Amino acid sequence: MTKFQRTIAFAILALHFHPAAAYDFSGHESAPRAQEIVIQSKVVVAFSPNGQATNVIVDAIHHARSQILVQAYSFTSKPILSALARAKERGVDVEVIADKSNDNGKYSGAAYMDHHGVPVWIDDSVHIAHNKVMIFDRKSVLTGSFNFSAAAQKDNAENILLVENSPELAAAYIRDWEWRQSLSRKLSP
Repeated sequence: MTKFQRTIAFAILALHFHPAAAYDFSGHESAPRAQEIVIQSKVVVAFSPNGQATNVIVDAIHHARSQILVQAYSFTSKPILSALARAKERGVDVEVIADKSNDNGKYSGAAYMDHHGVPVWIDDSVHIAHNKVMIFDRKSVLTGSFNFSAAAQKDNAENILLVENSPELAAAYIRDWEWRQSLSRKLSP
């Protein structure tokens, strides 16, 4: 088969498969389907090490008025944990889904949140719950490689992306958050 024939064959195959098709290779329920979202919003980016990522996150938490949904892998940053606890104290609905590595005793970030009245679910249905996401007021989304940890701020090359005022994007992340929550167990009854 010539290169041209392979290209035509690939193009024909590509027409038969929708790019947003969701396939489940894990044996778990399927994730929310892929979708295309056009974003016309303010976007804030920050990097580490020693950049402004933690400050951007804490500021976004401070400005939340009604709800913060969190998905966290590493969850040990004192400024971020403290900001979430303060948000809960001022009446913001804060809820957390954390990786099972956070279910390791009374000094974990998950335990800290639980102690401050924040509902915490442990996502132990997968090998690693590696999400790093915060959804603010059902309209803004923070994500990136940045773990919510001191090491992410000081030692690692990391990034965050905060997309503000994009309810469509937030809705997609909320669907995923709700799906992960349905597969997780509550930290304390």
